[in-house]
Order: sequence, then C-alpha cells, then structure tokens
Amino acid sequence: MTRLSVEMLAADTVAPITSAGHARLGIAVLLGFAVIVLLITKFKLHAFLALTIGSLALGAFAGAPLDKVITSFTTGLGATVAGVGVLIALGAILGKLLADSGGADQIVDTILAKAGGRAMPWAMVLIASVVGLPLFFEVGIVLLIPVVLMVAKRGNYSLMRIGIPALAGLSVMHGLVPPHPGPLVAIDAVHANLGVTLALGVLVAIPTVIIAGPLFSKVAARWVDVQAPDRMLPQRPSEELENRPGFGSTLATVLLPVALMLSKALVDIVVDDPADTVQRVFDVVGSPLIALLAAVLVGMFTLGRPAGFSRERLSQTVEKGLMPIAGILLIVGAGGGFKQTLIDCGAGQMILEISKDWSIPALLLAWLIAVAIRLATGSATVATVSAAGLVAPLAADMSTAHTALLVLAIGSGSLFFSHVNDAGFWLVKEYFGLSVGQTLKTWSVMETIISVVAGGLVLLLSLVI
Repeated sequence: MTRLSVEMLAADTVAPITSAGHARLGIAVLLGFAVIVLLITKFKLHAFLALTIGSLALGAFAGAPLDKVITSFTTGLGATVAGVGVLIALGAILGKLLADSGGADQIVDTILAKAGGRAMPWAMVLIASVVGLPLFFEVGIVLLIPVVLMVAKRGNYSLMRIGIPALAGLSVMHGLVPPHPGPLVAIDAVHANLGVTLALGVLVAIPTVIIAGPLFSKVAARWVDVQAPDRMLPQRPSEELENRPGFGSTLATVLLPVALMLSKALVDIVVDDPADTVQRVFDVVGSPLIALLAAVLVGMFTLGRPAGFSRERLSQTVEKGLMPIAGILLIVGAGGGFKQTLIDCGAGQMILEISKDWSIPALLLAWLIAVAIRLATGSATVATVSAAGLVAPLAADMSTAHTALLVLAIGSGSLFFSHVNDAGFWLVKEYFGLSVGQTLKTWSVMETIISVVAGGLVLLLSLVI
C-alpha cells in the first residue's frame, strides 16, 4: 500500500502514502489527533508528551516502520526548535526585562494618565497590544491583570468593559503577529516571508482588535455585569523600584524589532535586488534573530540601567526570563515533530490532492483545519503547528503575499472558541472571578469574534493583493 520515493529514501523518513491509501491515511490522521486530544483532555497529560505519543501513534496507524516515524519526529522537532527556539528565547528575555524594570508599568501608567471615561477601553486595548508584542499570552495576562482590576475598581467600571479590550489585545498579538511562537512556527512551516507576514498581520490585527475589544466589551458588559473581585491585588514589579525607564525609551525598545523587520520587508519590495548592498544590509539587520537580539541588547541599557540594575541583576533577569519557556519550547518542538510526521506520512499531500476537487479556497481550508484542531485540543499553539503541517503543500504555488496570508489564516483559526479544554479559559475565569457560563459568554465569544473577523479579513485581502 505504500511506496518509497527517491526523496524519502534519501531523507530516511516515513514513506509517503499513495492515492490508493487515502482512506487509511485519513483514518490514521484522525486517530493520531484523537490520541492527542484524549491524552490532553481526559488524562491531563502535558502537551509535549501527548504530541510525542500522538506522532508515534499516527505513524503506527499509517503502517509506517516505527524507526522511520521516530526519525521523522526527531527531525521535525530539531528543525522547529532550530528555526524558532532562539527567537522564543530572545522574546522571553525582552519580556522579562520589560516587566522587571517597570517599563511595562511605565507604558500602562502613562497611557492611563491620559485616558478616562469612554476612552478607557480604547486605552486598555492599546496598552495590551503594545505590551503584548514581546510577551507571551500568559505572561501578558499576569502582568496586566493588576492594572485591569485597579482601573475597573477605581473608575467603577464594569470588569468586562475594561478586561475584554485587554484580553483582545493580548490574544490578537499572540495569534497573528510574530515574534509570538505560533506565527513563527507557521511561517517556518510554509516558508513565508516574516516581514510581509508581520506587515499583513498588523494590518489584520488593528480592525480585529477594535471589533473584539472595545466594541464587543459593550455587549459583554451587558451580558455579564460584574465588578472587579474584591481581593488583594498582585504586586506590580515597579513597586519595588526607586526608578523606572521613561515612556519614550521603553516604547522605542518594544517597537525596535518590529521596525527592523518591517524595514527589511519594505526594502525587499522597493529594491528587489539580492546583490544590492542596501538590501543585503537590511536582510541582516531585519532578520528576526538580529532584530530581537538588538532589542534585548538595547533594552539592557534603556530598561535595565534606568531601573538601577547591576550587571548581576541583569544576568539574573535574563536567567529568570529563560527558565519558564522550557515547556513552551518543548511543546513547540513536539508540535514540529508531529507536523513532520504528518508531512512524511503523506497527510499534507493527501490534503493537497483531495482539495483539488473542492471549490473551497486554500485559505479557508487552512482556517477550518486550525479551528477543528483548536476545538479538539484547546491549544492555539498545537492547532497552529499541526494545521501548518497539514496545509504546507498548499503554499507551494502561492505568491509571497498569499503565503503570508496562509499563516494568518492558520493563526486566526487557532483562536476559535476557547473553552474548558484551554488553559487560558481557566486563567481568565479564576483571575476575573467568573463562573464557567460567564466565561463562555465573554472570553469564549471574544475569541470566536477574533477568529472569524481575522479570518474574514484574510480572505478579503486575498482578493485584492
């Protein structure tokens, strides 16, 4: 039923399945996903272990030799970590510098000082979007929750009127805008241009976050009219500091990697000559590795020095920033291993061949696959890396812009309807003191709005570029 191609023999990986074996392969893919879902939801197994076991199960169900399955999984894991591991680490360091130096608090306090009344929800979405650029979603929530609770309590606002915009800003950044892990993995999987993806991601993110944040918060506040829970607010990092960095220097540091990567994309479009010196310079400084490394090094001076950090304290901050990302790196790496197993078993090629007979656009197909995996596993990251592996062959004949849109379609689908199998669901529920029903009517609906609006905008953009 299977055959080894020259390429697969050379790579010593899993044999691709012929078209005659589509039914068996389709069942194997579904069973592989079922194993992962069952292990994560029923047995509460860590996503890294679930993805590892699911990859082996997929290969076994597909009838591939297990030694080749292991090779595929480890190859995919190594390639994924090599592609995005350093970027995730640098992003974590920058986020930790931003938090510990009081730079994030400085951005928050400065914007809040100039906002009030009806402008407050818009201020919250702006704060979350800016602060959320270098921070992982969970870190952003922990950092912004004290601010959300403080603003809601002092201003006597409905918690949803203030909290939903903040959550929307963080979630949109997490799903659509690199250097967050999900978009980076998808970019690596489909070989998209990072600068173009970043530019289009920001373009899609702005209207999406407005609709899902300040506008939806009006409805959410009517559905769930609760006040900030009356409990001890967590201590903010800057409360321990005598000084903290200025607003301008902090904002410039946060936006530096974005500016460098966007500059590279712009120069590539304008110059379009690989031999040109200017383009070669921007190809280097605008690469994600250099852009994030530059932001970290600059941040040590613009964030650490004003806060009075010694060299030892800076070293400790870097170390503390790296420690929590071990789990994230392993999940992302295992997701890459699962993706490679899907590809080498022929699942991606199967999707490509089957979809030729459908009238469904490739971008919509990518969104739907990501939605299905998100609903099943509860993890946006797992949904992104798995969907990227399945639809990667669809990008072969796409233009640069449409390949970037494929990444955004996957990212938007990965945010669809967070519910009880998502750790973020429980994080929001507990911090805001909501019931399960209230969390579904606010957080879950907000995530669905983000997914649908962003997916719709991606499809519209595909018609005009």
